[in-house]
Amino acid sequence: MNLIDRLDELKNQFTPAAAGRVQQLLDRLSRKKFNDTDSLVRYHEVLLFLRAYPRDAGVLRAVEKELRSFASRVTALEENDVDTSPLQHPEVSGIAGTSVIDTFSFYIVRWLLQHHASEVEIYWEWFENENRLAETWPRFMPLLEEDTFVEANIPYREWLAAARQGRPELAWLTEQFEKLPKPEKERAELYDSQQLYVRWTPSFDASRTGMCLRSKETFYHRGPLIQRRDIDLRRELVQPVELQKLSTTQGEKALDMARAASTIRYRELYGFTHGDPRYVYRVELSRGVELFLMGLPAEKRLPLRAYHAATIYKNGVPIGYFEGLSLFERMESGFNLYYTFRDGETAWLYARTLNVMHRFAGVTAFSLDPYQIGHENEEGIESGAFWFYRKLGFRPTDKDVLKLTLKEEEKITREGYRTSAATLRKLAASSMIFEFDTRRSGDWDRFQVRTIGLKAQRMKNVLALAHELAKAKRGPEEVRYLRLMQKDERLRSEIIKLGS
Repeated sequence: MNLIDRLDELKNQFTPAAAGRVQQLLDRLSRKKFNDTDSLVRYHEVLLFLRAYPRDAGVLRAVEKELRSFASRVTALEENDVDTSPLQHPEVSGIAGTSVIDTFSFYIVRWLLQHHASEVEIYWEWFENENRLAETWPRFMPLLEEDTFVEANIPYREWLAAARQGRPELAWLTEQFEKLPKPEKERAELYDSQQLYVRWTPSFDASRTGMCLRSKETFYHRGPLIQRRDIDLRRELVQPVELQKLSTTQGEKALDMARAASTIRYRELYGFTHGDPRYVYRVELSRGVELFLMGLPAEKRLPLRAYHAATIYKNGVPIGYFEGLSLFERMESGFNLYYTFRDGETAWLYARTLNVMHRFAGVTAFSLDPYQIGHENEEGIESGAFWFYRKLGFRPTDKDVLKLTLKEEEKITREGYRTSAATLRKLAASSMIFEFDTRRSGDWDRFQVRTIGLKAQRMKNVLALAHELAKAKRGPEEVRYLRLMQKDERLRSEIIKLGS
């Protein structure tokens, strides 16, 4: 752990001397045996950071060689009877040589079977409620009702073995749901109702350890990382952006990597699961960063808001994602940099991502849900998420929280003062917003899409409006619908009034 601590201290130092010390430490660690999962995880995360932020080609080669060793390191722990179950925890899952186990959705299971069929299987050890099978399996297993309606202790796996006739369990089951004469959404709901646990043991290239988008050129860091204090969000938003539309084949590959990066971390993002491969864009942000922006096919779109998602890669390593939900010029923005990479130019990455969304979708107001700031989210409190966004120019939309913010900012000018966790929780109770167009400041402060939905349950005119908007947004690319809305001031005013 002492060697790993020293390596961790050096990961943000980019002098030639530091690069030499990093290589020396990597050489020493390559000869060490690991006897516990904590040390192995810590080493793994430092290596991933060094892979994304390399100093030179020598360090990069040494890091890649070490990452290749991780499956054998996990095996060595298991052979020494070390409990490796902590490696399945969502915060660290996806290390080469390990598995992820979850009740993945129908869409993700179907995708896994299409691309990783030999790596997935039903994990019966965690299965809990056989009554769910009694409700679904008789639809495609003749005479199963003879057991399910009147008998106890039904041997479901025997029934499955007899029906599948040697086919892999998961593949056969999923095919049966695919064949049901029902709309896809209903088939997905039926499959999900089983609550079947699936284990995915990914190959090296699909693991967190080995997942990498091969880029044309590696960006080597020769100097300090860009700090938050160096970022002017207003200046960043006006920077030029060039979007390259990918072919459908390239778009499908970009979506596949986004799905893999999320699934391996026990996450499922709507825009990755249902993304439209015909409309995927690549943006090169400089400093070895690539962003892939994707939308939804017409049948998967939301009734009101336009939806876009993005994956972010640093020197080919997936380091985070973005989710944007837009109405007129307002975008609800969700940004997540994976924990391993939060020491690396987070503010610059966020600003450049907002720049892409501003240029692509025409949005000028970026709002944040309280959860991102720390509301019922202790990770957000511990990381000081509120001040990260506040120092970039966001403001709370609640007047009382804004007053508290101004008081805290006065106190911060005193040397040694830090906002307490209790106060951060109060600050996180409000949404935040950044308005590039200051002429419209405050228009969206009290707005929530949910308010329109609740009113729609009892107001026919709201339902009619929602229906008209839904028809308007079924064109090939959803951003055109958004651009048209941004030109309709009367409609904008009406929607804000309904949602406030």
